[in-house]
Amino acid sequence: MSDSDLIKLYSKRILALAADIPHLGTLDGAQGTSKQRSPLCGSTVTATLKMQDGKIADFAQNVKACALGQASSSILGAHVIGQDRDTIAAARDALVKMLKEDGPTPPAPFDELEVLRPAREFKNRHPSILLAWEATLAAMDEAQAAA
Repeated sequence: MSDSDLIKLYSKRILALAADIPHLGTLDGAQGTSKQRSPLCGSTVTATLKMQDGKIADFAQNVKACALGQASSSILGAHVIGQDRDTIAAARDALVKMLKEDGPTPPAPFDELEVLRPAREFKNRHPSILLAWEATLAAMDEAQAAA
């Protein structure tokens, strides 16, 4: 990876997002919890949440990931409250297509994921970028199964 590739990949916006992740921590009385780990890099994200009427009512995340994984977690965390499973899954699926196929940017409110488009060329970073999304969906599934 050249220096210019690194500069392009780790933009100021990505680093700013990574430095300001919403909903960090744990959630007492969570209905769903999931810890996801990327075997490639060892990054982990744990999502805990409470659901109400099929939507996320409260949310917390513990993020131990590279700046790209942290930026993705930050964008998710900024908009996750009030979302249903279909919306989170659709955003995750769009993110996968954006990274793997240069597909369109995920729809609002997750359209800021566009900042991660330069990571498309670095397939080894994709699992870390997707961790928060996978953890959130698995936590939602656990909460819905328990309801």
